[in-house]
Amino acid sequence: MILVSMLFAFVLDPVVDFFTRMRMSRAFAAATAVILTCAALSGLAYAGFNKLAGLLEELPRYSVEIKQDFAKITRKAQKIADLNPTQEKGAVKVQQTTSWADLLSRGFGSVSEVVLAGSFVPFLVFFMLTWQEHARKATLGLVSAENRRPAYVTMGLISSMIRNFMVGNLLIGLIIGAASTVIFGFLHIQYFYFAGFISGFLSLVPYLGVLLALLPPIFLGIGHLTVAKIIWIVLTVFALHLVSLNVLYPKILGSRLRLNPLTVTLALLLWGWLWGAVGLILAVPITAGMKIIFDHIEPLKPLGAWLGGDEPPDGDTR
Repeated sequence: MILVSMLFAFVLDPVVDFFTRMRMSRAFAAATAVILTCAALSGLAYAGFNKLAGLLEELPRYSVEIKQDFAKITRKAQKIADLNPTQEKGAVKVQQTTSWADLLSRGFGSVSEVVLAGSFVPFLVFFMLTWQEHARKATLGLVSAENRRPAYVTMGLISSMIRNFMVGNLLIGLIIGAASTVIFGFLHIQYFYFAGFISGFLSLVPYLGVLLALLPPIFLGIGHLTVAKIIWIVLTVFALHLVSLNVLYPKILGSRLRLNPLTVTLALLLWGWLWGAVGLILAVPITAGMKIIFDHIEPLKPLGAWLGGDEPPDGDTR
């Protein structure tokens, strides 16, 4: 939650600066930005919940098709299990069943923990925005006088990079989501506007994005999809993912991040191993921030050049 709050604080900082130029106090401007953001997110969540509720109401229409598809899969799996020679005949398998009460209690516990942790995010963002200048000056106070200027520049570049990364990914997600929505609409997929934007933003997930982006249109089209439509969905998701990687990312984010593909791959593996899904999402901005720091520390400049696409100095290639 601290990392999420930091990302929100970086994104909202220009908004707070805009409000302060309108003669608002820093605290009032930060509170206004946080409240407006919470209101916008709440509105989107409410609209999404209504659409999801409508979808759940219509799902029983497709229950017959879904049951038939699952029955086919189950029969094929049973045939494969019957051919397994290692299974002893007459053996009785005892499977421990879990009651609905246990499942609901576990689910409620995890959801309540997420809600409780998420309730701290607006307050953390507010304090990060209001105490930003104090934190910056205090951080510079930890650095020797002759290094304060490079440290100040480095902090500014990291803030700009993270802000551009967040806004750039949002823009790319909106572009891919809009294109997906239009194509899914032509394919007459149920709730194509819902599937399109969810698929567009899921495609931003590193490595797994292509597979995750296929799930919303296929799930919402259960019972109505033909083989031709499934092929069109797969081609659409793959084509838009390639466009985002080879056109949108280099144009919108490439010049700002300056990380070579090998660095990005290694960063995704490392941070994904350390933090799981959150590490995959934060791997690129964390590594780009490290490169900025390395570029402004004389002994670490070669490492910063290795992380990026910078050319090595003359005479170092032999």
